[in-house]
Amino acid sequence: MQRKTIKKKLVLKKSVQIFITRFLFSIIIFLIGLIVIKKNPNLKSTLIENIYEKNIKFTKAKEIYQKYFGNILALEKIVKEEQPVFDEKLAYTKKESYKDGVALTVSDKYMVPILESGIVVFIGPKESYGNTVIVEQINGIDVSYGNVNVSNIKLYDYIEKGKLLGEVNENKLYLVFQKDGQILDYEKYI
Repeated sequence: MQRKTIKKKLVLKKSVQIFITRFLFSIIIFLIGLIVIKKNPNLKSTLIENIYEKNIKFTKAKEIYQKYFGNILALEKIVKEEQPVFDEKLAYTKKESYKDGVALTVSDKYMVPILESGIVVFIGPKESYGNTVIVEQINGIDVSYGNVNVSNIKLYDYIEKGKLLGEVNENKLYLVFQKDGQILDYEKYI
């Protein structure tokens, strides 16, 4: 029993050291980037154009970060011991084409699962779709979930596949799949 406690403390200490190292390294890279941008006005205008005028792909930034720095949480071994409370698959009784996507007939107060992990990039009303949540998935596809009352999800939250997005108003769920502004065929994704 005492060995397990010592081992957990060592893992925690190592995880904290790794986190601090990654954090400091990120700050150094950020500061070097600021110095380079300050010295080169062409780079500054290119950066502003790509960040402020075009759509930022958060999933690409996350992939790059994980490639060079690993997972954001260095304490993943400890965190993974949690068991999911809500881990569902999409269930519906009827599907029919609707505008750019599909309208799914579901049960009243249906609890909507997240189809694929990603970042919430929009929450708000959309014409003909009601309250809508748009998730930029890790595979680069944007999914709009329409007619949904969001539970405790906020803008720019990272949400995981199978977790609860919210409840459907009445019994219709609208889904639209897009990649790089192009509408995709919903049949491949539901």
